Amino acid sequence: MVYSSFIGTDIDIAAELLRMGEAVAIPTETVYGLAANALDVRAVTKIFQIKERPTFDPLIIHLPELSLVEKYVENVPDIFRVLADRLSPGPLTFLLRKKSIIPDLVTSGSPYVAVRIPAHPVTRALLSKVDFPLAAPSANPFGYISPTTAQHVSDQLGNKIFYILDGGACNVGIESTIIHLNDDGIIEVLRKGGLPVETIEEIAGKVLVRETSTSNPEAPGMLTSHYAPRIPLVLGNIGELIKQCDPQRTGIMAFNNFFPGIPHDHQVVLSPSSNFADAAFHLFAGMRYLDSLDIDVIYAELVPERNLGIAINDRLRRAANR
Repeated sequence: MVYSSFIGTDIDIAAELLRMGEAVAIPTETVYGLAANALDVRAVTKIFQIKERPTFDPLIIHLPELSLVEKYVENVPDIFRVLADRLSPGPLTFLLRKKSIIPDLVTSGSPYVAVRIPAHPVTRALLSKVDFPLAAPSANPFGYISPTTAQHVSDQLGNKIFYILDGGACNVGIESTIIHLNDDGIIEVLRKGGLPVETIEEIAGKVLVRETSTSNPEAPGMLTSHYAPRIPLVLGNIGELIKQCDPQRTGIMAFNNFFPGIPHDHQVVLSPSSNFADAAFHLFAGMRYLDSLDIDVIYAELVPERNLGIAINDRLRRAANR
């Protein structure tokens, strides 16, 4: 969809658009973010569409203060509390086990969510006006340079969003540093960013550093198993695959139509109207539903390789990669 966006400084306008389920560009101290209600799957889907993000990369959620974090995560390790007390708000993101209130789309099916408290006063004021966290990756088309001014956002996404909240130039200029606590109880830096590793080590002692930097808040290679259901998922031509199957022991995940011969309640149709946003909305929930059935196999088909279909197919391929 093509919008006529404009740059402004009215926090109330940005807040109202976010409540309506729209995506809004916001300033942070790191880079400008493309924000949406992190609890609204359809709103989050717009982030991926606008950015033309080729995969459902996990998103960071933003909150106005540390005291709210426990509404959305299972627990905060003591050392993270110490770091947060000293370094937040700021360009530091914590990867924590999420509560079910955080949609799977935000975390790409991972049980962990990345959380940070931004330091920018405009975005902190905006966050205090809404009663939900904001999912907000950088406000640029996928693969482009991250924007550090409102004009950068307008140049790259100006015809795709309603509103760009102007907070001046970002004073850090690179994305946040992402950390998690590994299975050995050691802090690991998953992405080197705007907070130096040395600053973390001054407080927490020696940390491990992932040398292959990534914007993905989950370690490379780990996410595949998070997408994979318990029941084997096989990709292919469903019409051909079901010819030799036991209908009572088979589940179907199809793009836009049901298949005869398979029980109706064994089938998930992502979007009868072939709408990519609807298909993305139903993808993870549909996968979980089929995985809960007493069946032996799930047959799934790829969707057209365009728009959000690129991201949907990425997740289906990962789910089939057991």
